[in-house]
Amino acid sequence: MASAATIQRLRAFASCDIGDALVKLKYPFGGFLDGITMWSPDRRAGQAKMFGPAITVKMVEASDKSSPSPSRHFADFNEQGKVMYIQQPKDLYSACWGGLMSTRANYLGASGVVIDGRTRDVNEHRDLGFPVFARDTSILGSNTFTRASEIDIPLQFKEDLWVNPGDYLVGDADGVVVVPPSLMESIVQICEERAEIDRKTVEALQRGEEMGPTLKRLRKP
Repeated sequence: MASAATIQRLRAFASCDIGDALVKLKYPFGGFLDGITMWSPDRRAGQAKMFGPAITVKMVEASDKSSPSPSRHFADFNEQGKVMYIQQPKDLYSACWGGLMSTRANYLGASGVVIDGRTRDVNEHRDLGFPVFARDTSILGSNTFTRASEIDIPLQFKEDLWVNPGDYLVGDADGVVVVPPSLMESIVQICEERAEIDRKTVEALQRGEEMGPTLKRLRKP
């Protein structure tokens, strides 16, 4: 389990920094949740950042009567400082998250939501300033299309990349990365080392030095 100090140090870094570190650590796909982008508080722009441990939600099609059902509405499972990760059945054209859900999550102090699927009511999320990351949008809600099934179970994003309850999700204008707590110390160390190298690289480029020789001199393979 990562220490509070390590978690705080990780906050300083962008999704790109963390993804590069995870690639170096040979973590599947660099932890990148490919295809999921920011819709609120801005559209892939600005300085807003989402950061927190995951609460996972598995959605199923509404016609599925055999899968479990949660004891209460899934939005009520949001917690202070955490990020809800919702996996919607593939290729549905309906949304599984809307403005009322962001209103509830925001009241509970959630740090944001990541939807492997669709959202709607984009301007309502933006009015709240609530971070929402999703694959796409829809004008249709979840009614008659999907329902929540299981809460806080491991969910496969693709191939060997999973989102587990308690994994940290970091999202910004570039995208979303999933961070396993077991690697957090190593990630922070790599990010801090790389930040210093990047600082020196920027200074060299601002002095007019050529890109190729500068990268060869300063960057490790």
